[in-house]
Order: sequence, then structure tokens, then C-alpha cells
Amino acid sequence: MKRCLAILLLIASSAASAQQSVPEIPFDSVPHFLKLPPNLYIGEPAGVATNSKGHVFVFSRGGSSMGPAFGETAAQLLEFGPDGKFLREIGKNLYAWSFAHAVRIDKNDNIWIVDKGSDMIVKFSPEGEVLLVSGRKQEASDEDTGPLKHPNPPLPAQDGRYRQPTDVTWDAAGNSYISDGYINSRVAKLDPDGNWVKSWGDRGSGPGQFNTAHSIDADAQGNIYVADRGNRRIQVFDGDGKFLRQITVDVPVPSDARMVFGNKYPDPMAANVPSPFKPGAPWVVCITPPPHQVLYTADAFPGRIYKLSLDGQLLGMLGKAGKEMKAFGWIHALACPSENTLIVAEIINWRVQKLILHPGKDEKAASR
Repeated sequence: MKRCLAILLLIASSAASAQQSVPEIPFDSVPHFLKLPPNLYIGEPAGVATNSKGHVFVFSRGGSSMGPAFGETAAQLLEFGPDGKFLREIGKNLYAWSFAHAVRIDKNDNIWIVDKGSDMIVKFSPEGEVLLVSGRKQEASDEDTGPLKHPNPPLPAQDGRYRQPTDVTWDAAGNSYISDGYINSRVAKLDPDGNWVKSWGDRGSGPGQFNTAHSIDADAQGNIYVADRGNRRIQVFDGDGKFLRQITVDVPVPSDARMVFGNKYPDPMAANVPSPFKPGAPWVVCITPPPHQVLYTADAFPGRIYKLSLDGQLLGMLGKAGKEMKAFGWIHALACPSENTLIVAEIINWRVQKLILHPGKDEKAASR
């Protein structure tokens, strides 16, 4: 009995030691990456993406803002060259603009935006022409129009209607997958023509259930990865919604870790800590291009970026919460055009950083 107990303790100790020895990846942040013209500013950059030419697209809560502080319009889509030079604004005064949440670029360089405020997904051509709209904005003339409620249990979901969607991705066949994440708590699937196919998921913590599906991406095999932020996990499905596995990030928090906004909790895993601010709660998922694909995710506290294999092995981490360069204030979106290049959008710090990673160069194991 004592021998069995000793073996179990050794296994547990080895697992904990392995988790604590996650390598810290050295990296640099490109100084003054985005070059904005006079009198143009970025607000909260909720979305960031890159196309095949290396152009950077930023979906920002700002610029075209108008109205009262509560219920204002806050969405603007900007395009920059590979060197960060400003090129143009896309969709100025678009009817869908309300509250920016995500921008993604498909394999044909079409530009897709997800607007949480208007409950709409819009597809632009590379030239900026509107090609497809999905969902519908509330009518300004309707007496019931206003902020969506969050009843518990939530109202039944409806085909073709989103309630605060968060992100979009695609499989190789061109089907779209939308994380309809704050209220409906599901994934919606559209065919390549934008027609509704199906949806899966509901509010909850079991396999295939969500508590704020905040980000979504797909690998080369068509598996769908969902940042289930409120449940502190990434869920993986096939293209038909079959649950395959879940991925969690469990790394000790440094004693000097800081909250970039709000009070620091004595126990970050305590029940009273809001789920988005628990260590390892994924705000974003980003999968690098093939042939060798890895997954990047990030949390708000302690504000790190994590590199994982697609089967969930933690390969490394970088960064911390803060205001200075190479620190992060609520990473809301990541673009990962290659394994060692990341474009990071931070909504608290109102900025976009370009990071160059140097794995294997003077790496040190984290002893935390």
C-alpha cells in the first residue's frame, strides 16, 4: 500500500514538475509597428488578421464612434501594409458597424468581420465590396430595440440569427463556422454560399456546451477549435460538431503577476473570480498555417501567450500583463501568419504589437 502511494506521489510530482518547466520563449516587439496618418487613431483593437500579402487588418472600437457613451457606435476597419504603413479604411459608415469583435481573412483574401453589437457577420472582397451578410441588425424603429439581455437559462436559439457573435473560421471546403458566443453559446455552420447548415452547443460546462465561446479557428484537417473562455478550456470538434477533446492550460502564476485592470485576487482560481480573469482562460485561439501547425492562445491574467501543439501539449509561453512593450493588456485577438511571428491586439492598451519569437535562443525554463 505504501509503495503504491509512493508511486502515485512520484507520478503527481513528475507531472507538476513538467508543467512548471514550460520554457519561456524569448521574443522581440517591433517598435512603432503601425504607422497611422495624422488625426487617425486606434481605439480598442478587438480584431486583427493578416492576408496572403502580409497586410494587417485591424477591427477597432473607435474612429467612427458616435452617440452617447452607452450604446454608441464603435467599429472601424483599417488596413496596413506589411511594414505597418496605413493603406485605407474599409466599409466606412457601414450599416453593420456597432461594436467590433473580430476580423478574419479567408484563403481567397476575403475579409470577414464579426460585429458583436449588430449581431452581424459581413464578408468583403479584397477590394472592399460587400459580398455577403449573415444575421440581422435590430431595427432602429422597433420599440424593443436595445441591449440584449442575458437571461438564465438563455432564450432558445434561432437559425440564422446571432446574439452577440464573436468570431469566424472556415474549413478547406469553404464552410464557415461562427462562434455565436455570449448569449446563444453555440457554433453555427454555414455552407460556402452562406446558407445555414446547422448549429451545435448550448449554455453549460459539459462536452459541447459553452460559457462564452469567445474565439474560433480550424486546422488543416477541418477540426474546429473553440475558446470556451468561461469554462477555461479550448474545445475541439470535427466539422459536424462531434466533440473530440478539450485542451486546458495549467501553469503556476508568478508571485509578482499583476492585473492590468481591476483588483488582484488573493486566489486567482477562487470561485468569486470572474471566469475571464482566471489563469489559462482562453480569450483567443490562432492556428498557424500548414504544414507544421501549432496553436496560440492567451489569457488576461497573468497576461501570457501560450504555444501548444494541436493535441494540447504546452510547448512554451511568453509575456506578462502590463503597459510597457512586450507586456499585454487583455489580448483580444491574435494573428499568427507563421510559427514565430505574432500580431497581438490589446484592448486595454489600445495598441497592436508585432512580435518576433526566438524559440531555442537562450530559452530558460520557468521555475514558477
